[in-house]
Amino acid sequence: MPQELALEKQADTILVTGGAGFIGSNFILHWLANETSSVVNLDKLTYAGNPANLLAVSSDRRYKFLQGDICDRELLAELLITHRPRAIVHFAAESHVDRSIHGPDDFVRTNVNGTFSLLEEARAYWSGGAARDAFRFLHVSTDEVYGSLGRDDPAFSESTAYSPNSPYSASKAASDHLVRAYFHTYGLPVLTTNCSNNYGPFQFPEKLIPLVILHAISGKPIPVYGDGQNVRDWLFVTDHCEAIRNALARGKPGETYNIGGENELKNLDVVNTICSTLDELRPNDAVVPHAKLITFVTDRPGHDRRYAMNAAKIKSELGWKPRDTFETGIRKTILWYLENEAWIKAVTSGTYRQWMATQYSL
Repeated sequence: MPQELALEKQADTILVTGGAGFIGSNFILHWLANETSSVVNLDKLTYAGNPANLLAVSSDRRYKFLQGDICDRELLAELLITHRPRAIVHFAAESHVDRSIHGPDDFVRTNVNGTFSLLEEARAYWSGGAARDAFRFLHVSTDEVYGSLGRDDPAFSESTAYSPNSPYSASKAASDHLVRAYFHTYGLPVLTTNCSNNYGPFQFPEKLIPLVILHAISGKPIPVYGDGQNVRDWLFVTDHCEAIRNALARGKPGETYNIGGENELKNLDVVNTICSTLDELRPNDAVVPHAKLITFVTDRPGHDRRYAMNAAKIKSELGWKPRDTFETGIRKTILWYLENEAWIKAVTSGTYRQWMATQYSL
């Protein structure tokens, strides 16, 4: 984008990429409930992007949705000129490990090439604009870039060496490195957040927690990879959104902040917790106790054994800590899925059912 096209003054607006996805849509809802700034949401609307997630703010004059691809640099340039955002919050990504194993091309295109395109256009916009010191580019990443931990290893910190083990995590690691390079090479005021496993409302049901909930209430086999002993740190999505708001407001450009839920749990324990909660909430389902439905399936290739996040930095520097325990967060999540049958029916199409049958051989 030529510098002369940059507008003189930034607007009180943020640009969110991938805002129709699970975390992105929760972030927009959280942002509009807590901030005065407007939001422009750019989303390609792949299978996991759902504008229905944002129906609650569809009539809010501070919210605008645009369908588009972050690899489209002409579109990005025009969008930045038109809306003059003071910040970009970059969620847009292909994010499901299983899909990356079967089709890595989309992950490289979106996560690497898309992030590069966004960085280039953001750099041109920032270089030609007025409020250079106020602009921020916040890149949302994952704990999976750090690889796998042993049972007694210390949790991932911001200085942990990268060691990605799947096409998904490798593509996110590449995007993290690009973001870092644009700070050190060009001075672009970037921030990177690496989060642990999110869960909560609007999560597409290919992921563990919504998959278990929906299979359990439908009386279908609940697939659990391997021996179910893989450990993850679980973060309620609203806590993640609040952490991002904190990082955007007070984070230091060039810094990385790990965001964790302080809830290390084995996958099998997560599944059993969901099943026991459903036993209480839905005692008349076809199969009770719901844990009878647990079915162990062939493990995922390159399945990382344990993730754990040390979130001491964001706590001490930005004053953030999670509000929800796993017990409170999982109950909110289960109740949301039980109360939103229409949303579930809309996203679990024939294509989704075909994917599940192929992936888990059920």
